[in-house]
Amino acid sequence: MSALTRFLGDSPLRVILKLLVVSFLVGLVMNAFGWSPMDVFYAIRRFFTDLWNLGFHAIDRFLGYILLGAAIVVPAFILLRIANYRK
Repeated sequence: MSALTRFLGDSPLRVILKLLVVSFLVGLVMNAFGWSPMDVFYAIRRFFTDLWNLGFHAIDRFLGYILLGAAIVVPAFILLRIANYRK
């Protein structure tokens, strides 16, 4: 078995034929939905951008909750430490 056949997993002619058939079927489905390759690219890019923004929004909300709780907890902790210092 040649290195090219080993790399492709089959003979080059059969791989080309399989790729042509799959490309035709994918093109047919994309045409039926009215998609272009750039639409797919933009959708993937928008997905990752939204995921990135959602992640940072979640971190922002999480830090907001910490700061909100710290506004009560830290002064209470300091007051308790001062109250226990005298004993």
